[in-house]
Amino acid sequence: MAAKCINARGEELANNRVFRTPFRRSRCLIVADGFYEWDKTNPKKKVPIRFSLSDDSLFAFAGLADRWSGPAGEVVESCSVITTEPNALVQPTHNRMPVILHPADYDRWLDPQNQEVAALQPLLVPFPPEAMRAERVSDAINNAKNDVDPRLIVAVEPPRLRARSLFDDDDI
Repeated sequence: MAAKCINARGEELANNRVFRTPFRRSRCLIVADGFYEWDKTNPKKKVPIRFSLSDDSLFAFAGLADRWSGPAGEVVESCSVITTEPNALVQPTHNRMPVILHPADYDRWLDPQNQEVAALQPLLVPFPPEAMRAERVSDAINNAKNDVDPRLIVAVEPPRLRARSLFDDDDI
């Protein structure tokens, strides 16, 4: 798996030379409590949106693990998150979303004896939007220096809009 292959398109796994073998032999779960996408409807400012489960529980992305030789012959262990078409909640923000597996499917996903693409492919679908939440979060997430700041997962109020009139003073 190449170092930059952090996402793998679910519908292409079985035929993709990079992901074909890990899809059959080294699937993994990537535990998370949310993921971020950036709303780019305003070309001057991308707005961070955090997607999580409605009940705030942890969940697992469908993932692929791999071990390969790097350019200097070193052993590199890597993983990729599998993506799918977005559900109705994610779609206004992004054209893909990570595959979130239902807990009842974890064993089937991880079973090394299960190498049948046809048995695994039905798991790679969008998570139900009614079980998820999307929240605007702090712009501080756009700076890598803030990666460990717990405030990055806290929803922020949208700016309060007020009615304006022709007599408003913009300098106030």
